[in-house]
Amino acid sequence: MATQRLAIVGADAAGMSAASVARRRDPDLEIVAFERGPYTSYSACGIPFYVSGLVEEADRLISRSPEEHRVNGIDVRTRSEVVDIDLDARRLTARSAAGEETHEPFDQLVVATGAEAAPPPIPGAEAIEPAQTVDAAERLRAALDRGGHSAVVIGGGYIGMEMAEAFVDRGLSVTMIEMAPQVMATLDADMAEHVQDAAEAQGVRVVLGTTVEEILLDETGAPVAVRTAGDCFDADHVVIGTGSKPAVRLAEAAGLQVGDSGALRVDDHQRCPDHDGVYAAGDCAESHHRVLDTEVNIQLGTHANKQGRIAGVNATGGDERFPGVIGTAVSKICHYEVGRTGIGEREAAQAGIEVVSASIKDRTRAGYYPGAGPIWVKLFAAPDSGRLLGGQIVGVEGAAKRIDVLATAVWAGLAVQELALLDLSYAPPFSGVYDPLLIAARATAKLL
Repeated sequence: MATQRLAIVGADAAGMSAASVARRRDPDLEIVAFERGPYTSYSACGIPFYVSGLVEEADRLISRSPEEHRVNGIDVRTRSEVVDIDLDARRLTARSAAGEETHEPFDQLVVATGAEAAPPPIPGAEAIEPAQTVDAAERLRAALDRGGHSAVVIGGGYIGMEMAEAFVDRGLSVTMIEMAPQVMATLDADMAEHVQDAAEAQGVRVVLGTTVEEILLDETGAPVAVRTAGDCFDADHVVIGTGSKPAVRLAEAAGLQVGDSGALRVDDHQRCPDHDGVYAAGDCAESHHRVLDTEVNIQLGTHANKQGRIAGVNATGGDERFPGVIGTAVSKICHYEVGRTGIGEREAAQAGIEVVSASIKDRTRAGYYPGAGPIWVKLFAAPDSGRLLGGQIVGVEGAAKRIDVLATAVWAGLAVQELALLDLSYAPPFSGVYDPLLIAARATAKLL
């Protein structure tokens, strides 16, 4: 029997998780991975901390280099972009940085093309390179090292908030412009206010409900200012953090299905419908939301690594399934930590799901213990059963990872009445006698 060949399109989290597990499961399998950039298996989530200087070397963001993958028997082709996939012929076309094209056969295929920036359609935006990859972050940090006094961040989501903090840490005067009436659209407005307070306390000027009309450039193409309808903000540096979209153009042109979320349709084995031996994983693929009971596209490294692993297992004859997502995420915004899981008021309203919710403010530690600080917890429950449907947390150090308890409860289908009596740990350095989650659960249960 001829040796089988597995091709991977995209050599970051999902792609190289698939490649690595496939190599362990089948030592004889031929594996080739294509990556248009110079790096593999890197932490995009760490980019703001590299830009700020908290992480000194870009290499610290690389979990496994192309050379390390090659030592493990994976043929990694960096600076090689796949420009065409012929599913019927089982062949793809890759183009090198020099423009040379090669035709590569495959038996199984994993599409892990990730996501791409979705900048607003405004003049000047095309000149701003998205800081989504390590090499792009290196160029941004080099620009910061060359000087500048001001920065504008367009967009107030996770990336925008983290990059704003990075610029403040570099000593810049920072303005954040968000067209929505609040920052952090994944949070309810009342919880997002606390995040905005933290950013402003750090020195970030937050401008809400404002649309950017133009990024002004000098004769070299570098930014000098950002213009809105009513103002103009100096900007030696600009970051656009208005979100990203699944990179599916290549796969869609090959005939793979795109779902309503804009990402590639897959089943719970990461298989693409109607195409045997073809899988998709990571930011370019859909996931099933266990609370909303619908397909969504949530771009997180946690999902990408898990989905990539499952694709690699199943591409080598295994039988594993991805059980879905509930939208759990955490972030550090200035001196506050932020966490969310499940659904909030916005998602519930959009899906027509009735919820009851309660918010509490407490302290992260016993009040008398040094370092205690505020924590806000907001829970959402089904009014009939009391089932916990989601939660949001904002607070000082020690707040964010509490979201994992709520995520476990949402995942398992616990009711807030059960959560209120959950046997959580206690010691003064970590919480009061009643953890803030228990207090929030009790407050929510009273509304049922």
